[in-house]
Amino acid sequence: MGYTELDRPPLSERSLTRALITPGAFWSRIEVREETGSTNADVAAAAVRGEPEGLVLVAESQIAGRGRRDRQWVSPPRAGLTVSVLLRPGPAVPQAAFGWLPLLAGVALAEAVTRVSGVEAALKWPNDLLVADRKCAGILAEVSGDAVVVGIGLNVSTRAEELPETTGVPATSLRVAGAESTDRDPLLRALLRGVARWYEGWREADGDAEMCGLLAAYQRHCVTIGREVRVLLPGGGEKTGEAVAVDRDGQLVIRTVEDGDFRVSAGDVLHVR
Repeated sequence: MGYTELDRPPLSERSLTRALITPGAFWSRIEVREETGSTNADVAAAAVRGEPEGLVLVAESQIAGRGRRDRQWVSPPRAGLTVSVLLRPGPAVPQAAFGWLPLLAGVALAEAVTRVSGVEAALKWPNDLLVADRKCAGILAEVSGDAVVVGIGLNVSTRAEELPETTGVPATSLRVAGAESTDRDPLLRALLRGVARWYEGWREADGDAEMCGLLAAYQRHCVTIGREVRVLLPGGGEKTGEAVAVDRDGQLVIRTVEDGDFRVSAGDVLHVR
């Protein structure tokens, strides 16, 4: 067995299934693949085929991973967690509320990382996990019919020299940040249990993030609030001001000198200071 195999043991589909798929549990099927192109694409295809919600797909190596705006997500084999889940919120949840699902995943991820690895994790609106102001994870949610696929990529044991070059926030990993543990198994279990807990509460509240406590939890973890930011808008143009809140629709509220409060539902957010 080589050094990397000792340092980065594979995940066990059998043990994850035994731990997470129990009577009354939310998750219905867990699949661990050695390699795939994109876990989000694979789960979206399963959704089209009629797969019920609760599917979890984990890849030890992802060769065509995507982030927002089709950016690549690159990680050495078994150095991180690359996972996508299938959710079907149902007719009681308005589709306008689906934008909360990547934020919900972010809260569950921040809680799991902080508790299991011992490093303090925070959220950058809308979908980045930061450790010491560096990007440690990204989240991508995609709608497929009545389903939503949520993908998470977390750098766990990646060494400093293996981190990709970025044009935005510099990358890091739990290992580089001095984590007490880089064991991916308990991290993944904590993450999936957290996602299930928050998702079931959010759905019971018909997608009302304030009623189920998700809005307050997100605001506690979000370090974008209170920062001077520059927002690059999807259609071009930008807004600069102070991020003052995340509203009940999951939008970032920017207080600008020119236009007063401006709500952003999508865009690249740069922390100015």
